[in-house]
Amino acid sequence: MKLVVQVKLLPTPEQAAALEATLHACNVAASWVSEVAFARGEFKNFALRKHTYDTVKSRWSLG
Repeated sequence: MKLVVQVKLLPTPEQAAALEATLHACNVAASWVSEVAFARGEFKNFALRKHTYDTVKSRWSLG
C-alpha cells in the first residue's frame, strides 16, 4: 500500500536557507553523478553507487 501525504512547509528564514542550500547541493551532486554514469556507461544503481557514493558524501556533505 502506498500512502501519499501533502504537507506545507513553513520554515524560518534560517531553515529556508538551509533547505535551499541542501536542494542545490543535491541538484549539483545529481548532475555530477549523471556525468559519471554517461562517461562510464554505467547506469545500474549499485554499480554506479560504487563509483560515486563516497565522493557525493564527502564533497557535498550528503548521505
